[in-house]
Amino acid sequence: QVQLVESGGGLVQAGGSLRLSCAASGRTFIIYAMGWFRQTPGKEREFVTTISWSGGSTYYADSVKDRFTVSRDNAKNTVYLQMNSLKPEDTAVYYCAAARFGSMATMTRTTAYHYWGQGTQVTVSS
Repeated sequence: QVQLVESGGGLVQAGGSLRLSCAASGRTFIIYAMGWFRQTPGKEREFVTTISWSGGSTYYADSVKDRFTVSRDNAKNTVYLQMNSLKPEDTAVYYCAAARFGSMATMTRTTAYHYWGQGTQVTVSS
């Protein structure tokens, strides 16, 4: 099993920045890729970005491309989401997730992931 714990959420003004962290523990050697998703009330969980655990391949949703950056520190078993130029529409609960296997082409889907964190709230004020 893999346990995921997010941190770093909070309240920030539009145009500001936040960095989220996702610390993985347990059987981290089985992780194929990590992803970040976000969700607002009444809406489905939305893909934000994904990164492969070993090779560092990344992919972003169009809505965050050029503003958000995903990175990983394998020594710390931690994935980061640097969010810049935040907009009010970025307000959501952000979740990290881990997949045991798959292909990077499928990592935009919630169903590709096997483990989820508890989420961290990000609120961007206008």
